[in-house]
Amino acid sequence: MRLVLENVRQQFASPGKDHGSVEVLKGCALTTGDIQSLVLIGPSGGGKSTLLRILAGLDVPTGGQVSFDGTPLPRDPAGRLAWRRRVGTVFQAYNLFPHLTALENLLLPLVHVHKLSRSDALERVFEPLTRFGLAAHANKRPGQLSGGQKQRIAILRALVVEPSILFLDEPTSALDPEMTAEVLEMIRELRDQGRQLVLVTHQMHFAKRVADEIAFVADGQIEAHGPVAAFFENPATPRLAHFLETVLA
Repeated sequence: MRLVLENVRQQFASPGKDHGSVEVLKGCALTTGDIQSLVLIGPSGGGKSTLLRILAGLDVPTGGQVSFDGTPLPRDPAGRLAWRRRVGTVFQAYNLFPHLTALENLLLPLVHVHKLSRSDALERVFEPLTRFGLAAHANKRPGQLSGGQKQRIAILRALVVEPSILFLDEPTSALDPEMTAEVLEMIRELRDQGRQLVLVTHQMHFAKRVADEIAFVADGQIEAHGPVAAFFENPATPRLAHFLETVLA
């Protein structure tokens, strides 16, 4: 995966009465190497989640261009829909259907979006359910699962569509330490199996383990970026150095 961002900007309408706009991304620029995993870090409100939504094709930037492997990300609705069907996205809030079992949550996108037969869909989900220790929970509804189990099911739901890239936005932020460990181990295993990842996280020690490159997003811009070792050993800016001192303390 080679990602290029050229002057990517994003504005949203202001909720105030003046009907103005809020600039969330202010000309993000980035060129990665040919990598498997990119981790986005930075302070809350800095623009990480907004940028991830653009990369995943969920939002269109106000300006600028995003390219993956030399191909610009489509801006038209049909092109964006086709892109979203090629990738997987996982958020911190699980987004599982509460009235469906874990198994039915996994089958839903395969049958209704990707048009697989139910038998083919069942065959596809059986192996990952077993591999990640979730087969015993397949017939439970989300309300009967722990937070870690729900998030792992959410990750599996994104995986079973066989995405080219998996985007994860703070997948452990709502979990306690034990459940966080479950989910992080699953993501680490996926990375070790060759899965391409773009991950937003506050877990710095985990970021060091799974990232090929890291980007520091603050105040709507990518302030620093580089390979993991150099990124942590020689922070490129005073603000990055202060951020790392705070989160690694």
